[in-house]
Amino acid sequence: MNFQKINELREQLAKMRPLNAGELKRLRDEFIVGNTFHSNAIEGSTLTLRETALILGEGVTIAEKPLREHLDAIGHRDAFEYISDLSKQKSSISEKVIKDIHSLVLMGDRENRGVYRSVPVMIMSAELELPQPYLVPKLMEQLVIDGGELFGRENIIEAAAEFHLRFEEIHPFIDGNGRTGRLILNLELMKNGLLPVNIKFADRERYYKAFEDHAKTGDSSAFAEMVGLYELEELERYIGIIEGKD
Repeated sequence: MNFQKINELREQLAKMRPLNAGELKRLRDEFIVGNTFHSNAIEGSTLTLRETALILGEGVTIAEKPLREHLDAIGHRDAFEYISDLSKQKSSISEKVIKDIHSLVLMGDRENRGVYRSVPVMIMSAELELPQPYLVPKLMEQLVIDGGELFGRENIIEAAAEFHLRFEEIHPFIDGNGRTGRLILNLELMKNGLLPVNIKFADRERYYKAFEDHAKTGDSSAFAEMVGLYELEELERYIGIIEGKD
């Protein structure tokens, strides 16, 4: 994918008159609902988009839906708010930040939130051989070190895609790895003046295929292209809203 168009739109957006606080909040809330719905659906949540909106927007409890799914929606919302605030600081990624994000994502699991796993795990939807738990701390330490070099690259989308795939291949937590990884991806995009992207539930097979391709070949280009297309879509939509308002 040619990422030049994304860079051009990022520069165009930076020069445009920003929306007012009320308009920004509406768009942000809409994105959070959609992002929470899709990210949790990828992990097996049965909540619909409307049910997610009711839980997050009105605090409604959905009858016959598990409490855990309610907490997963609220936790993801809170984690997105956290990375949004963090993106303004432009701090380097760290194990503490990763654990803090995970603690919010897994708010309903007091024992395991923010704690590296001590048992073997597997990804049911992708054929990946995950490392044994005793290797996780060292692998995460090295990933964060390597992240400093990755995010020094000119193309942040390629760097963020590579980091995301490597994070998922470590799968450092007993649960919540996918949601945490996608939030880290968005954190890095926002830190670099891009918009957060929403990986859709309908694209999950392509998403998992990108994991498998990277594990076999070390090539992250398929996922980088996927993220790039999502980013292009978000930038064009956002700019269109501003231009339509003007």
